[in-house]
Amino acid sequence: MSVRTIDEQSRALALARAPGLHADHLRSANVEEPIALVGASITKLTERGIPAAAAAWLAHPDTLLLDGDRRWMASAGVQLIGCESERYPPLLKRIAAAPVALYLQGDADALMCAQLAIVGSRNPTASGARTAFDFARYLARERLAITSGLAVGIDAQAHEGALAGGGRTIAVLGCGLDQVYPPEHVALASRIVRSGGAVVGEFPPGTAPQRWNFPRRNRLISGLSLGTLVVEAARQSGSLITARCALDQGREVFAIPGSIHNPLARGCHQLLREGAKLVETADDVLSELKIPFTKQDITDSPDKAEKSPPELRVLDKDYEILLDALGFDPQGIDALVERTGLASPHLASMLLILELEGRVALHPGGRYARVS
Repeated sequence: MSVRTIDEQSRALALARAPGLHADHLRSANVEEPIALVGASITKLTERGIPAAAAAWLAHPDTLLLDGDRRWMASAGVQLIGCESERYPPLLKRIAAAPVALYLQGDADALMCAQLAIVGSRNPTASGARTAFDFARYLARERLAITSGLAVGIDAQAHEGALAGGGRTIAVLGCGLDQVYPPEHVALASRIVRSGGAVVGEFPPGTAPQRWNFPRRNRLISGLSLGTLVVEAARQSGSLITARCALDQGREVFAIPGSIHNPLARGCHQLLREGAKLVETADDVLSELKIPFTKQDITDSPDKAEKSPPELRVLDKDYEILLDALGFDPQGIDALVERTGLASPHLASMLLILELEGRVALHPGGRYARVS
């Protein structure tokens, strides 16, 4: 099949597979439709700022490989969400080197929810595991989606807690979605999808869970989220990579302190020395993100979360300031920061909450406007 005759979906799949290609490259290429880059000459692609390896692939993609991707995605119920799509998470779009596309199994709307990343040790203490579960359950009831990496330990407890709280949870993989890692969490991934959450990643099918993939995965966990909560982590933990990605992305970082005798507390203490927010209760997270919450005990039983949603709440001063600045014409985050004086991470969380309440709507380009 000639490259110039392949269909639109195959061109999107070709972009997703282009090695070293990021959303920044597509923006700087200044083309109306990114898929038009597929089949262009290497010379024209490199002139538009496309990296050499990506240009070589896009000029002559393997159409048989792309056909295989398409068949597997159809059989597995996997969607491809390109960075130019309105369904691409606006918070993720704002990070450096954002993925060209996301492979997603589950509900794409889950990615548009206000999210908190919860990460930590793969070998937590019993107390740390329980803390991650309880925090995730409580915060999921407060309408925060819980995002983590599906790993054993704290990640799994965060996903389980969100499910127990009746909320959504998003698992970000460091491999292709055709080979869930670790394999013992295949059933957990399936439950996440069935519950209205999502399993997502930037790696194409056939990508093995190699260790160098996980730092890339970690930047997505933090990039999707308003903030990252570290529960337990050693000083050399991969969770600290996620936390530092969050800081680089202008997101909040939270850490739970522990005993000075616990080696898994040292990573959290290091983050606290570097400026992370100290967290003692789940409400500390909600307050810092300016997300309104109801008064409930973190040990409440799950059936207490089955109540009807509350009526539209009375807004506090910051929310009133934001709505006044917003108006009914779509506005970008940067303009709202200038008009309100509120910090960008706080504005992002407030806008998502107002969107969930039906007070504002998200428009193309990551802009928001009031709903009359």
